Amino acid sequence: MPISPGTHVLYTVRAGDTLYSIANGFGTNVPSLIQINSWYPPVIEPDRLYPGQALLVRLPGMSEQSAVQYQAIEGDTLFRIAERFGVGVEMLAALNGLERPDILRVAQLIYIPAFVYEVEAGDTLYGIARRFGRSLNELIRANRNRPGFSPDVLFPGFRFVVPLPASTNIAVFQPLPGGRVAPGERLTGVARAFEAGALYRIVDAAGGVVAQERALTASEGAPAFGRFDAAIAFDRRPSTSAGTLLVYTRSANDGSVQDLVEVPIAF
Repeated sequence: MPISPGTHVLYTVRAGDTLYSIANGFGTNVPSLIQINSWYPPVIEPDRLYPGQALLVRLPGMSEQSAVQYQAIEGDTLFRIAERFGVGVEMLAALNGLERPDILRVAQLIYIPAFVYEVEAGDTLYGIARRFGRSLNELIRANRNRPGFSPDVLFPGFRFVVPLPASTNIAVFQPLPGGRVAPGERLTGVARAFEAGALYRIVDAAGGVVAQERALTASEGAPAFGRFDAAIAFDRRPSTSAGTLLVYTRSANDGSVQDLVEVPIAF
């Protein structure tokens, strides 16, 4: 699966910017900026750099993980940023250690629970949305103002932002949606849960239970968001090549499932 590794900043072009000034400001170079944004015909005409466009900038350094940060602009609020990327305001504040989420500085970098996907030949936005368990509107909203991004035509090599699966109180960081899962691989994320207790289970596409309900323990209990990290265990072999990882909590009153996050996976 073509995931673009490294830390990527979603930068909003300002008046007077050039590709050189943007690259220089982040310690990278113009060829990298051109490649990561497919800044060449027929995707983008080379001279079409306008204020308000959103460019991806991959920061220097080697990392196998794909991460996304958003650089705040004048007038931004945490609510607007959270809404754009489909994550709760309180979770976004916790992930970024913001004690005053009502105050954002211009150019402040905000970590976004998302990854960057590189388009392959034959991809459609609908197919990508299904593969990653996101809606078309969520993908379009996350990539608003990206030059070269069109819901109707995707060019191979173009990279765009995909929000990670999340509910109000749970976000799953690993495994990535669509990724291959095997016993022993890590299940990581954050949860705001009573007494720090969350749960997971895995089913295959035929409805067979691959992993029975198991406990996840977050580093902190509600009202804080705590991080969880556990080795995935299987109880039986999957009967299909695809399935779903479910992460959730249960009501202390009636045991019903709450804050369900569904991650499409492969076996």
